[in-house]
Amino acid sequence: MAEIGPIQYFICGGFGGICTVVVGHPLDTIKVRLQTMPIPKPGEKPLYSGTLDCLKTTVRNEGIRGLYKGMGAPLLGVAPIFAISFMGYGVGKKIFGPGDGQHYSYLQYFTAGAFSGIFTTTIMAPGERIKCLLQIQQASTGPKTYSGPVDVVKKLYKEGGIRSIYRGSGATLLRDIPASGMYFLTYEAIKDYITDHGKESPSILGTIFAGGAAGIANWAVGMPPDVLKSRLQTAPEGTYPNGIRDVFKKLMLTEGPGALYKGITPVLLRAFPANAACFVGFELCKTFLAYLSKASPV
Repeated sequence: MAEIGPIQYFICGGFGGICTVVVGHPLDTIKVRLQTMPIPKPGEKPLYSGTLDCLKTTVRNEGIRGLYKGMGAPLLGVAPIFAISFMGYGVGKKIFGPGDGQHYSYLQYFTAGAFSGIFTTTIMAPGERIKCLLQIQQASTGPKTYSGPVDVVKKLYKEGGIRSIYRGSGATLLRDIPASGMYFLTYEAIKDYITDHGKESPSILGTIFAGGAAGIANWAVGMPPDVLKSRLQTAPEGTYPNGIRDVFKKLMLTEGPGALYKGITPVLLRAFPANAACFVGFELCKTFLAYLSKASPV
């Protein structure tokens, strides 16, 4: 199939992103709660014993809706975030790709994907901060600090201005540049294999597998900086004066390297179906745009 341009990547990526959030948000909530739960004192049980316990506790105390807390922010922001990410990838392919008619190398796929990670930070960082602050609110721990996304923005701005809203931007970049590279590389490499380098259209099952595998690869690389980002973005003002470096030092001293993969189980459980949904949505949208193009009068 012919290569599409950045504008088509923008449109189809936005649609794919909406599919991602609808499928994956509940497990993202569990991930954030596991990542940010208080460190138990000696002899004290942890707030959650694991992924299943977190799921059961959340549903028991807050109902199914508790799993969708904070979804408003990513749902409103996800279309532009994914649209910009996919557009950045499309631009990256034009910058770093081979000449016309030649196959992309794995390095070119990775570089174009890493380039896309830079594009999204401007809206990804504040969106992630809002989402995480809403996700860690629990019905069993007293009155809510925030009533919703708009309330979060107002209070963060009052607390520390625009810098407070954008706290964690560096950590977001640290996560998204290498993770996005692996994300698009994995998808494209598998898709190339199953379509003979684009000579055939990918099947739904092939797209599901390639998209799901891309999600797994993304988080295998991005999980450690995501843990640091979540802790930095949910900590009270002034907790980490030197930013992500202080988060990393404290985590290593108090919990060890294993804490960098806290929440990995719900992440991987979410990654496959959510990203499979993203790329299925992306490919369906791409097919639809191609149909409209052919149907349009010359």
